[in-house]
Amino acid sequence: MSNAQQLGFYATPAHECSYLPDREAITLFADPHFPKNARLYSALADCGFRRSGEHLYMPNCRGCHSCISVRVPVDAFRPSRNQQRTWNRNRDVTVTPLPPHYQQAHFLLYKKYLESRHRDGGMDETGPDDYMNFLTCQWAETVFFEMRLADELLGIAVADIMDNAMSAVYTFFDPACERRSPGRFAVLHQLKQAKAMGLKWLYLGYWIAECKKMRYKNEYQPMEYYIGDAWRRDEDRQGKTYSPP
Repeated sequence: MSNAQQLGFYATPAHECSYLPDREAITLFADPHFPKNARLYSALADCGFRRSGEHLYMPNCRGCHSCISVRVPVDAFRPSRNQQRTWNRNRDVTVTPLPPHYQQAHFLLYKKYLESRHRDGGMDETGPDDYMNFLTCQWAETVFFEMRLADELLGIAVADIMDNAMSAVYTFFDPACERRSPGRFAVLHQLKQAKAMGLKWLYLGYWIAECKKMRYKNEYQPMEYYIGDAWRRDEDRQGKTYSPP
């Protein structure tokens, strides 16, 4: 990977952590001006990086290792009873893969989701350009998995296709259909699609044991955790905090 050997990285100043109270965070970004492609994306994801818009980043906080990059080995995954119930509950939902193009209905659902889940968090002030700049980029192969019940739009699961993996970028849905567990259904559907495409992993971003809204990621077992510059499997479902060895 000769290009990656020339790639520079930049750390942000310390800023308020978005996930854990009373902590400061530092984010490491790949050079935003460096030309990126699917191969580089795959290589950096394998080192714990994640995409947000055009940027590839990872947490690099002093004295804190709570944010752990996680992925599910697709062939080894077996749904739990609760996950199977979620799947069965959504058998009447049609999921259609769409190109990452702007649609007004999608954007309005995104706004509705943010107003319900992230009110006063800054994201609820987003406009159409912010929305597309957050979810898509020029160099990634992105898919919008549109979830519908008959003609009713239930949600969108945004995912990137890499060389040997799929990355779950973001999922938003109608808060009124929360009893269906659409977020969990979206992950199960992406696992199914990744397996059908012959991909090895589904990346789920960062898992934080102390953060309630991140704990659901540990439900998809077996899970691989990026700890101490290596991917490690751990069947512990109790949500312990890891530190590099």
